[in-house]
This record gives sequence, C-alpha cells and structure tokens, in this order.
Amino acid sequence: MQLPQMPWFLAYDPGIAPAEGGLPGLDVLKTTMNSINLFAIIAIVGALCVSAVVWGWGHFSASHGAEANGKKGVLISVGAALLLGAANGIVAFFTNLGTQVH
Repeated sequence: MQLPQMPWFLAYDPGIAPAEGGLPGLDVLKTTMNSINLFAIIAIVGALCVSAVVWGWGHFSASHGAEANGKKGVLISVGAALLLGAANGIVAFFTNLGTQVH
C-alpha cells in the first residue's frame, strides 16, 4: 500500500533582522539599561554584605536559622551578580543561536 504524497510548504521568511538606528531614542534606552544594571550591582553588593553579616552572626550566636538564611543570601547575591555580569553574553549567545534556526 502506497501512502499519498503530501505537498511540503516551506514557511515564508519575512527577512526581519535587528538593525541599529531604526528608531529614535536607542541611545537613551542603552543609557537607561546601563544605569539600571549599575544600580542592581550596587544593590547586590549591599545584599552580599548584609547576608555575610547575618551568616557570621548566626554562626557565632548558634542561631541555625539565621546562619542558613545568611548562606542563602550570599549564594543568591553571588548568582545574581553572575547573571548581571554575564547578561550581555547570555543574550548574544542565544541571539546567535536563534539565527541558526531554519
């Protein structure tokens, strides 16, 4: 028994690619995002300091809950700093990966 042959239709490629300078305000948006990143990094430094103090205080006062929360805060702060520092690279990696999809 022979299966009927189905016509294969390829999806239409609209040809859209990101282009710099297409809309006004791109410089303002870049400056705003840089400022938000800076404020986030400063906040993470503060959170890391507070978490380290809570971790130490919990350790020396035998407060296991405070010690665990301090450790958690340190790990979350370090992870957030890693993501903020690598944000451009992560987006560029997945953007390049997305252009390879056909």
